[in-house]
Amino acid sequence: MKIALVGASGQAGSRILNELSQRNHIITAIARDTAKIASLPGVTAAQGDIADPEGLAAVLKGHDVIISSVHFTDFDKDKLIAAVKASGVKRYYVVGGAGSLEVAPGVPLNATPEFPAAVKPESEGGARYLEALKAEEDLNWTYLSPSALFVAGERTGRFRLGTDQLLVGPNGSSISFEDYAIALVDEIEAPRHERRRFTVGY
Repeated sequence: MKIALVGASGQAGSRILNELSQRNHIITAIARDTAKIASLPGVTAAQGDIADPEGLAAVLKGHDVIISSVHFTDFDKDKLIAAVKASGVKRYYVVGGAGSLEVAPGVPLNATPEFPAAVKPESEGGARYLEALKAEEDLNWTYLSPSALFVAGERTGRFRLGTDQLLVGPNGSSISFEDYAIALVDEIEAPRHERRRFTVGY
């Protein structure tokens, strides 16, 4: 598939880029600084900025799929959604956050006393973005939340999927960037969570 990846140079984005390349997709890797994008088979680097929705829409046009992997505090949600819609690409995948996952019925992770204050703005931004997507009628979106600990690690291919509840394993709630990338690309190749959020963890 022809896939546009916004935020291709970030921690999660770079792993997603690598996974897409390994699976022989054709990727337009978009970042504000293209020098930070890895040189991989099937990858073309492109400059794009969410602050310029018209310019970004032009870069996104003509792809089968768009993925955004960007910090929610770094952009205006309405501008990114506008750029995706203006591109005419119907399939849209979002690297989401864990904070809005439930730890008990009606209780999101980011409402618990132990949730770090430093990451609360990012978490709340992710929750608002998810709600904005739910209101969109013209996009076939999917929002993939990681587990609470989202870090560099191994590509094992061994993980669990869930929906709106935080996944907790024997060693807590975690997922590597590498295994998250597998789960996301699996979903792109064989969609099972259209117009909804799901989560991945050990």
